[in-house]
Amino acid sequence: MKIVFLDAISMGDTSLAEIAALGELTCYDSSTPEEARERVKDADVVLLNKVIVDEAFLDAAPRLRLICEAGTGMNNIDVKLCEKRGVIARNVAAYSTDSVAQTAWMHILNLLGRAFHYEEFVKSGAYSKNPVHVDFAHPFTEIAGKTLGIVGMGAIGQKVAAIGKAFGMEVIYYSTSGTGHCKDYPSVSLEELLERSDVISIHAPYNERTAGLIGYEEFKKMKRSAILVNTGRGGIAVEADLARALDEGIIAGAGIDVYVKEPLPMSSPLMNLEHPQRLHLTPHIAWYSREARARLVHEMAENIRKGW
Repeated sequence: MKIVFLDAISMGDTSLAEIAALGELTCYDSSTPEEARERVKDADVVLLNKVIVDEAFLDAAPRLRLICEAGTGMNNIDVKLCEKRGVIARNVAAYSTDSVAQTAWMHILNLLGRAFHYEEFVKSGAYSKNPVHVDFAHPFTEIAGKTLGIVGMGAIGQKVAAIGKAFGMEVIYYSTSGTGHCKDYPSVSLEELLERSDVISIHAPYNERTAGLIGYEEFKKMKRSAILVNTGRGGIAVEADLARALDEGIIAGAGIDVYVKEPLPMSSPLMNLEHPQRLHLTPHIAWYSREARARLVHEMAENIRKGW
């Protein structure tokens, strides 16, 4: 069995030994569409993360029987076309739940706790010159008693909600699918969530219901003291509108890990704020803990065993 990993660079230093034990594994750091078509011509199994699977891709891979998405989202794969061609496409659904939840809370705690400001205040020498023993001009905000609004109450959303509950927060959520299946917390409209929440954390997939879900008009419905965190998908919160809302003080802050275009270009509105201290950015690393990547490899190996 020939196994080809088309963009293995995303796995970093994670061992792929468990997958290699299942067949002849060939790894490429990255692949252009043209390179991908050449590299899959005699592949039985393909592993990929961002490579587009379309008709031209499948035409170039007559032996292909299984596609393993190295992640959760499968927006890059034409799943229906794969079904017609008799090619199985499988993702890994829950490998990064703890990792993403931890990253979301890193942003929340840093924003409300002013962690970056305090560190710079001390390391810059400003604290040493301070007339009193505390930075009295920049108090932080307690989490207990505040309202946490979750957009998308799947496995990750529920994990983030449980942590918020442990901190003493009230939790509400908006179901982007309209099902409201989670009964542990109140399901509310998007408008109510925007108006009530002190913290909004996005954990929804990117689709026709969530694209541009939170734009300038939605930001205006939020509390001026509220913060927004997005570790879900880029494009759910409109980047230009978020930048405007932060600069105008419509919301207090934001923590973003996902973007419409990745890597984030220097021309992005998020990179050109008048008040950059209100925005904390991370480079799409919420899924990238060592433990999450190890689980991902194991689950991809399981998908190969089940699909072959």
